[in-house]
Amino acid sequence: MPTGFMLHHFIALFVLLACAPAKAADIALIGIIGGAAAVIAIDGGEPRTIRAGQTRFGITVHSVERERATIEFEGQKRVLALGQHYRGTAAPAAGRTMVTLAADSSGHFVAEGLVNGGSVRFVVDTGATGVVLPAADARRLGIDYRKGERGQSKTAGGIVPVFRISLDRVRVGDIELASIEGVVIEQGLDVALLGMSFLSRVDMKHDGRTMTLMRRF
Repeated sequence: MPTGFMLHHFIALFVLLACAPAKAADIALIGIIGGAAAVIAIDGGEPRTIRAGQTRFGITVHSVERERATIEFEGQKRVLALGQHYRGTAAPAAGRTMVTLAADSSGHFVAEGLVNGGSVRFVVDTGATGVVLPAADARRLGIDYRKGERGQSKTAGGIVPVFRISLDRVRVGDIELASIEGVVIEQGLDVALLGMSFLSRVDMKHDGRTMTLMRRF
């Protein structure tokens, strides 16, 4: 099981519901460039770079900071944190729910998500059988993981205890799945892993530095 991911420099990811092309309904801040430009995904499309003070695609970027940007869309001003999305007033077209992730500088796909309603930052890991949480995240989320099935896992730091649990809900973007197999590891892991208990229930497409997850119906 991979452990010890270093994520200090990344252009993170995020996420949108597929929408009618005529008018954007979902806007996601997926990266910051030098404190001068925002990298924005519109309706799940390719990342677009908009400099501070510039208006493109109907979006005005007023200011850019280290991990946030102030944007204006349809007359509404919003401050978006990295990985956060804003939904406009346009109604999405009927279709499948899709999430677009961008690779960070190390080639990892990073996603802001929710576990049982609480925020979690994931690294996508197809080598992990479950959704793997560090114990610190599990405690923050109020998960009494020690009631789970106890086991062991071999890591770079040796053999460590793990606890197998069931997660009520796991959400990435607009894809939310219920009853997901989870694993809590007490040592040697500093970031949650989005593993196959979630990924096996979506269609996954990897195209260079972009990964698309699409919910199955």
